[in-house]
Amino acid sequence: MSLLVEWRGVNTTVGDNALALIALPGVGNIGKASLDALNEINQAEEIARLHHTALPPLATLDEDGLLSPPHLSLRSIESITGVRLITIVGTSQPLESQHQGAMAREIMEFLKSENVDNLIVLAGMVDIATRKETFIVPSSSSFRVELESMSADVRRDEPSSGAIGMAALLSSYGPLFGINSACAIATTVGSSGDIHASQRLLESLDKWFGLGVALPKDAKEKLSKKLESMAPKQTSDHLSELTESPDAFYM
Repeated sequence: MSLLVEWRGVNTTVGDNALALIALPGVGNIGKASLDALNEINQAEEIARLHHTALPPLATLDEDGLLSPPHLSLRSIESITGVRLITIVGTSQPLESQHQGAMAREIMEFLKSENVDNLIVLAGMVDIATRKETFIVPSSSSFRVELESMSADVRRDEPSSGAIGMAALLSSYGPLFGINSACAIATTVGSSGDIHASQRLLESLDKWFGLGVALPKDAKEKLSKKLESMAPKQTSDHLSELTESPDAFYM
């Protein structure tokens, strides 16, 4: 395995949790901004870092001012309703499809070994500006029935042309590893950070899963700062490097 788990503090296991949420850089950075804000607002504890050789070789300064190799940060949030959430967020993801597949499978193996039963991937989908929707797409019929019983907006016809990227793999690999997985999607224009889409995504998850992590009044300001900090200085289109299907959307 190329995945190295670095436990932080006294932690040696993920522990009991009701739900794992994961987001990576993608369309409009909708999912990543949502989880970054959620972690900051709820003072989430970092319990592990997931290092993988497939990540771009860029070491960065962490929150302690220390040089850190590329990784995904795994954090824990204790909600006011007693629900324990796990969030996994990264600043980058592999650009080559074979590396995305390998890393996604190893992350799923790790989550399975830590007895994570439910995984929701947060993502954005490019659409017209007037369409402001949030929905969820599961990877198994049994999980779909469960989500529908929770009054979640479950779609069976979107994304009609499929999806690509590591987020798409993580949200669809669930049945192979005995994990309930799904992708929660917010529509966005996609050309820049969409604060409203990020907030809409968080509010929908809170409504569907009863997270008990209501956002404070300055949520929009926090999301705005997160999106601004993640905005690239120059635009790059990696879509052609990942797929030959121009109709599939990149998550």
